[in-house]
Amino acid sequence: MSYKVLGKEKNDVTFSITLGADAFEKATQAAYLKNRGKFNLPGFRKGKTPRKMLESQYGEGLFFEDALNDLLAEAYPNAVEELGLDVVDRPNIDVKEMEKGKDIIVEATVTVKPEVTIDGYKGVEVEKVEANVTDEDVDAEIEKSREMNGRLVVVEDRAVEDGDTTIIDFRGTIDGEAFEGGSGENFTLVIGSGQFIPGYEEQLIGKNAGEEVDVKVTFPEDYHAEDLAGKEAVFATKINEIKVKELPALDDEFAKDTSEFDTLEELKADTKAKLQEAATRSAESATRDRIIDAVVEKMEADIPAVMIEGEIDGMLRDLNQQLQYQGMSLDMYLQFSGQKIDDMREQMKEDAEMRVKTSLALEAITKLENVEVTDEEVDAEFAKIGEAQKKSADDIKKLYGEDGVEYIKATIKTRKTVDILVDNANFK
Repeated sequence: MSYKVLGKEKNDVTFSITLGADAFEKATQAAYLKNRGKFNLPGFRKGKTPRKMLESQYGEGLFFEDALNDLLAEAYPNAVEELGLDVVDRPNIDVKEMEKGKDIIVEATVTVKPEVTIDGYKGVEVEKVEANVTDEDVDAEIEKSREMNGRLVVVEDRAVEDGDTTIIDFRGTIDGEAFEGGSGENFTLVIGSGQFIPGYEEQLIGKNAGEEVDVKVTFPEDYHAEDLAGKEAVFATKINEIKVKELPALDDEFAKDTSEFDTLEELKADTKAKLQEAATRSAESATRDRIIDAVVEKMEADIPAVMIEGEIDGMLRDLNQQLQYQGMSLDMYLQFSGQKIDDMREQMKEDAEMRVKTSLALEAITKLENVEVTDEEVDAEFAKIGEAQKKSADDIKKLYGEDGVEYIKATIKTRKTVDILVDNANFK
């Protein structure tokens, strides 16, 4: 096997892969042995037809495609490594010469990471983010705790109000016909949450428990399900229960019930200390982000669109995973929010582009600064993770596997690179 770069245009590189005739013949024979059981010619038992007979019947190149795919599975990654290409997309393969008894020549065109130039990354000027915690912040945090410790109680002496939690059954129809995803039983809906189609929740206000109401709504014109977009629907809805959140009194008893403290003042003091600690960490992180943003502005690179699209794909996968933890899927989220996937991708584009730029900039600086990671630093990171999870560093390392170790190394390397930028930044 031999490889040769044929040309480069912007971020697209074309190279050739030459596969020896002998290697191709061996791969073709292996493909025949693997696939001969699929053929049945008169006079031969199934799977016993000689290769020459099959090639005579179906063509000389009958097993060429499988043979080529098997060879390329090894040759392509070897070519990428030998030629030093940092590929960011699937290759476009073009078979130039493929004939029995001759070398096979294949051309591959790939998109690679762009060349990056970045000057003046040391000494960028930014304004440091301050960490200030006010009494209002403390009160708001305590109020969150009150909300969390509140309990839903059934209301029987009044109708639905904004902010109430309702338990409903619903069945949606369009022109009298039910549609997929339009029905539910004992569904929990907070009025005013915007969880349902615009106009739905407001029509439940003023209705009583046990009451049935036909809620008439119109699906948005840009609704992701095209068969529902812009159409009028009727949801036959029954209000099973009305609930309201009852909050505990804000006193010393509340402090005893929700913390290790005996008084509300002690709880507030501890809350302020924890908020200050979190605010300090957040301010440091935000300052680092400002420095990174300032550095990224100094980068010059012709970024391939496929890198941004790939980043969006990753963001959507992460979102889908987060939704699954909440018992939803991306499709369900799109249906409830009335969005289309293309619109969501467009909304993510700016953030995705910034992520790609940041990654490229930090990667370039890491090389310029010759940032390395020692085994001791990796072990220390696993020890820290193990301490948090109450496991040994070795157990965590085994759990992560080789790919996980490489991920940890990359994380430490990036952190050290950002440390260099922070240490050399000028603060206003």
